[in-house]
Amino acid sequence: MNISSTSTGDIDELVSLVAELERTQRTEDVDAFLALFDDDAVWVTAGGARLIGKATIAAFTRKVLPGAFADGSVRYEVEHVRFITDDVALTRVKQEYLTAGGDSLFPPQKGKPSYLWHRQHGRWLIASGQNTTVPIP
Repeated sequence: MNISSTSTGDIDELVSLVAELERTQRTEDVDAFLALFDDDAVWVTAGGARLIGKATIAAFTRKVLPGAFADGSVRYEVEHVRFITDDVALTRVKQEYLTAGGDSLFPPQKGKPSYLWHRQHGRWLIASGQNTTVPIP
């Protein structure tokens, strides 16, 4: 993992939050997923839809997340953390979709999401995220 400055505690917390994001996806836990977002967050889906505001993100997520991982799973790995300020950080993640048994799909299905986090009242929340699909040649 590539890290640019700041405290180990903040880095550990951001890595834990990305792990929580992964868990909410795998378990289709809509409420826990939404709890990671700021009220004014912007989310760009893997399909390119731009969702503005937590209410819009919630409406979309409640439609698509339940059942999304019935036959599969996903793995996230933080590969880069960059602190823009002490209270704003960017995480870049390697994402791989898996079989229900945890094996890689063939052909592979991968993503490179980026999450912009900001600390609000001592808590890191997603201010903006882009869930970018990686095309397989």
